[in-house]
Amino acid sequence: MSNSTPHMTDDLLVKHLLGEATIAEQEQVQAWLNAAEENQLYYNQFKTLWDQSLKVAGTRLIDEDTAFIRLQNRINNSPAASQTQTRRLTRANWLAIAASLVLVCMLSYFALNYFSRVTTVNLQSNNKVLVDTLPDGSVVTMNALSQLSYPNRFSGDTRPVELSGEAFFKITPDKTKPFIINVNGVTVRVVGTSFNIKSRNGKTEVIVETGIVNVSRDKNSISLKPGEKTVVLKNRSSLTKQSTRGKLYSYYINKELVCDSTPLSELVSAVNEIYGAHIVIAKPSLNKLPITTVFKDQSLEQILLVVTGTFPITAIHKGNQIILK
Repeated sequence: MSNSTPHMTDDLLVKHLLGEATIAEQEQVQAWLNAAEENQLYYNQFKTLWDQSLKVAGTRLIDEDTAFIRLQNRINNSPAASQTQTRRLTRANWLAIAASLVLVCMLSYFALNYFSRVTTVNLQSNNKVLVDTLPDGSVVTMNALSQLSYPNRFSGDTRPVELSGEAFFKITPDKTKPFIINVNGVTVRVVGTSFNIKSRNGKTEVIVETGIVNVSRDKNSISLKPGEKTVVLKNRSSLTKQSTRGKLYSYYINKELVCDSTPLSELVSAVNEIYGAHIVIAKPSLNKLPITTVFKDQSLEQILLVVTGTFPITAIHKGNQIILK
């Protein structure tokens, strides 16, 4: 998963607790603590273990040193301060090392349990396009007003995610662990491919760019190959396969409307959504007129000029509508 959360290591946390961190490192720790509730929880438990380890080490150092000196005084008839002092330092060093090892083991055990926990990551694109890398290396591009949920690691036999809105997936191949997307009652299952899913207003559309994608709803399922799509309606379980012409679906990714013998009605539908326009095709006979071109960052008026220049039709502005006839 691409992560904008500040990077953190146990070494830096130790420096912070010892008061040896620089101002920049202190700011890094604070930013990490503010980034997520789980980070604060980890820090609190880390500090507790640190404090307890120091307390135990300190107590053992005092008690065992005292006992050792008493033993030496009983054995020797004469004081041997220098020898005792030397031995004290040796034992102190060993106790410090032992305490450090105990701390490292405790922190390692805690960190292992902490980072092995499966938690849910929730992504929201809000009003912008968002690109994210999932735990398996798959890349997802989310259109605006979309949401994606997935585990912080794929620990089971599948790679499950949940989508609301629209996203383009480029899945890392893994035949032993299928990638499964649940969206609006529709299940999309793949092992390694690229495709677009759009689910809005009770309609879910799946378009395949590479590989094979299995789409299922209730007891019905269908397999799609590159250049094919299916549209699933909210109140219908039936699945039908259709061919795609061009790549109108990828506009939010590359700002291109790629038409390849694309029916005029499909282009108009895409333009209405992208530009917030209200273009209406007056005659049903015009719906299937095929258009082949590429629109790259062009205005609505420029697109209309190309359309009316390609076909013997005119664009009439009437109120907030544009009528093609």
